Amino acid sequence: MTYLLDHPLLVFVLTFVVLWLSELIGAFLLRKHGNLEESAREQFGVILAAALTLLGLIIGFSFSMAISRYDQRKNCEEAEANAIGTEYVRADLLPPADATRVRALLKNYLDQRVSFYTTRDEQQLQRIDADTGQLQAELWSTVRAPALAHPTQVIALAVSGMNDVLNSQGYTQAAWWNRIPAAAWGLMAAIAICCNLLVGYGARQARGETILKLVLPFIVSISFFLIADIDSPRGGVIRVHPQNLASLSQSLGQGAGPTR
Repeated sequence: MTYLLDHPLLVFVLTFVVLWLSELIGAFLLRKHGNLEESAREQFGVILAAALTLLGLIIGFSFSMAISRYDQRKNCEEAEANAIGTEYVRADLLPPADATRVRALLKNYLDQRVSFYTTRDEQQLQRIDADTGQLQAELWSTVRAPALAHPTQVIALAVSGMNDVLNSQGYTQAAWWNRIPAAAWGLMAAIAICCNLLVGYGARQARGETILKLVLPFIVSISFFLIADIDSPRGGVIRVHPQNLASLSQSLGQGAGPTR
């Protein structure tokens, strides 16, 4: 399920085929049992309208969920950049040797965070996660030593800033794991299939019928594609680009640290 949702184009193709087949099955049942009587067609129209309305509400609700998760990932990226930039400046509060090491580690750590947002390769992602964990341990041990040797309020600011750096990465990871539940996708797919069955069953025989039967599956498939694209942190076209982290990396590379 996760593999499918991480490939929005595959979601579009699969959804379109399944919904189109659903309409064909509905049309087959219509031909098998005969056209609806006029007395039954009015009630059928009410049921179809209610089903399509419910489908529209579910799609809108799922789209809202995807947008909120996308915004959450953007906010986490901004928070990470602010935390790293702040700690880079607060490194001045540490002894000179420790400050130099913290800055060097933060630059490497920043490169890893930029790579985390841009990579699509799973093996590379595993290496990035391993390197990130190692760098976090080194960063913490670097600020921990002077904090224990000289437990002053000034050094405590540097320790607090490093704590924000480590926490921001955890919040980012949690945001990337926060996806639309599989149950919501299942409910949305089930309602879409039922709606297309009803549309196929209630369609009258007319010229151009084949083209008309493609309209609803295409529209719903486009909606599913867009939701899956926004909800997928790595597989979609619409992704969070590490603009703040990249800008910070360029600033630190030029030797001009941000002011906090």
